[in-house]
Amino acid sequence: QVQLVESGGGLVQAGGSLRLSCAASGRTFSSYAMAWFRQAPGKEREFVAGITWGGSNTYYADSVKGRFTISRDNAANTVYLQMNSLKAEETAVYYCTQAKNRYTIISARTGPPPGDYWGQGNQVIVSS
Repeated sequence: QVQLVESGGGLVQAGGSLRLSCAASGRTFSSYAMAWFRQAPGKEREFVAGITWGGSNTYYADSVKGRFTISRDNAANTVYLQMNSLKAEETAVYYCTQAKNRYTIISARTGPPPGDYWGQGNQVIVSS
């Protein structure tokens, strides 16, 4: 059974930084792509960043390129999202997700992966 447990959200001022973590268990972590999505109140869930199973390739939404960095530690079964220069409009619940199938990417083009491999969500509030 896959479990994704997120941590690191909270309140930050505009221009500040936060680092989200997502610890995975239940499957061979190093075989699955990971990604972060976010959902603001009244909006659709949207792709933020994705990373391939080995960490060699990363994908970002245009809106976060140059400010956010996704990374992973396969020895620790954990994926991270470093968020810098945060904006008030990025206030949202941030979710980590794991690909349903091995060796398949998650990107803005693919959208949310099938299956139900999602973390519980982590609130990020950026005050202006």
